[in-house]
Formats: sequence, C-alpha cells, structure tokens
Amino acid sequence: MWLTCAFLSALLLGFYDASKKFALRRYSVIPVLFLNTLLCSLIFLVPVLLSRMEVIQPDSSFFVPSTTWSVQRYVLLKSLIVLSSWMCGYYGMKHLPLTIVGPINATRPVIVLLGALLIFGERLNGWQWLGVLLAIVSFYMLSRSGRQEGIDFRHNRWILCVLAAAVLGALSGLYDKYLMASPAQGGVGLNRMVVQSYYNFYQCLMMGVILIARPSPSPTRERGGEGAAALAILFVSLFLSSADFVYFYALSLDGALVSVVSMVRRGSVVVSFLLGAALFHEKNLRSKTLDLALLLLSLLFLWIGTNQ
Repeated sequence: MWLTCAFLSALLLGFYDASKKFALRRYSVIPVLFLNTLLCSLIFLVPVLLSRMEVIQPDSSFFVPSTTWSVQRYVLLKSLIVLSSWMCGYYGMKHLPLTIVGPINATRPVIVLLGALLIFGERLNGWQWLGVLLAIVSFYMLSRSGRQEGIDFRHNRWILCVLAAAVLGALSGLYDKYLMASPAQGGVGLNRMVVQSYYNFYQCLMMGVILIARPSPSPTRERGGEGAAALAILFVSLFLSSADFVYFYALSLDGALVSVVSMVRRGSVVVSFLLGAALFHEKNLRSKTLDLALLLLSLLFLWIGTNQ
C-alpha cells in the first residue's frame, strides 16, 4: 500500500512541476511562492478548524490533533528546510528547462538512500539494489543529455540553485522519517496531518515577511496568458498538497522504507519530461528517451523487490 501511495505521489509531483513551470514563465518567483504557500495553508486550515469543532473525528485520516510548542518547534524547523529548498528550486525552475531541472532533482533519492542506510539502518534486497543502481545510471545519463543544450553545469548559478534545492529536499525527506517514526524507532512520533498542516502555515508567514521586506520584481515581459498562469498557481497548490498528503500517508504506514519512497517519488521526472515535451516544446528529447526507459525499469525493479 505504501509503495502504491509513493507512485501516486510521483504522478502528482510531475503535474506540480509542470504547473509551477507554467506559472513561473509569466510571474516572478516571490509572488508565485507566496501564493502557493497561502493557498496550501488555506487548504489545510479546513481540516484544522473542522478538527477543533469535532466535525472531523480522531479516527479520520484528516484529523489534526492539538499540539504544544514542544511539537511545533520540530515542524518549524521542517518549514525552514522546505522553504529554503523551494526558494532555490523555484529560481532554478524559472531559468532552466523542465527537462533539465527534473533530472537534477532526481538525485535526491541517492542522498536519501545514504542517509537512510546510515541513520535509520534500512536494508534493501537484491531487486531493490538493482533498481537503485539503474536509477543512478539513468539520472546521470539524463544529466549528460541536458548538457547538450549548452548549459554549463559548473558555472551556471541556476544549476547551483537546483542542486541546493535537491540537497535540502533530501534532508527534508530524512527529517520527515525522523518526525513520524515512533519514539521506539528513534523518532518523534508526530501526527502526519500536524506536520503537513502547520509547516504550510509557518511557510506562509515566512513568505509574507519576505514579500513585504523585499518587494518582488515586476512580471516577465511576456504578454498575454495572465489568466492561464494565475490558474496554474492554483494547480501548483492543489497538486503539491495532494502529493504531500499521499507521501506523508505512505511514510506513516508500517514497513515503509524512506529510501524507496523517495526514489519512487523522483519518478515524477517521467511525468514532467512528457509534459515538458508536450506543453513547452523543450529540446533534445530524443536522446533522453533511453534515459527515461532505464528510469522506468529501475522503478519496476523497486516494485518487484518491495512486493516479494
């Protein structure tokens, strides 16, 4: 069940990336990111209020229990990590092709895998290791294919932004496992709805301060498409909230391996690749087809290994 949720989360993340790219083509980063955090906060404000009013009962998957500062401080730290990752990732996404950003983001599972092995003592079977190795090869090949578009990975600041977002995102993934693992397993044992709801609230507050303190640049010079871009911002929030909900639910299930969940979630690169080709007409697609086939094969091996 948890692996199925991981695949669903990957699909939603692919649509999230495409919506984000569409919105950033017309608007600058700060207002898009603020509106995203605001809309996500409004979405999760509903279950928080309904839980307080006892409309949503404790046995519901949407119930948000009351918490104290001893819990909230952990969520606040997560907010800082995630918002830092998003800030770097949004700037990189605005200035780079979607088919370049996706492969770089796909390096996150490698970092998470190393952390999961060292910190949580997770172990993979032979099928899963084969899937991980194939995924690493496919990510490397995708990155090489991207270089053919004339982007110097060593001197491009937007590439560095996406790399920073990948590292911070991997750190967030490991921290998620720590937050939701039971105290007996060395974690904090937080409720997943508490984490998802309140980290959105904190991010919205922080982005509000950033928006006021540092006015965002004017929109891009492209004319037209304002309505579609504004609608894309709404879809950014909807797809992200749904993807994270399914992701947190997967991690809360017994037997969930954070290394495998994170690897499968990076399968969103397949969805974003297809949408990048269809919606944004990005270049150098033919050479990336084999790379994507390897990635799909790696996900298949992960699936087989987990269901043995």
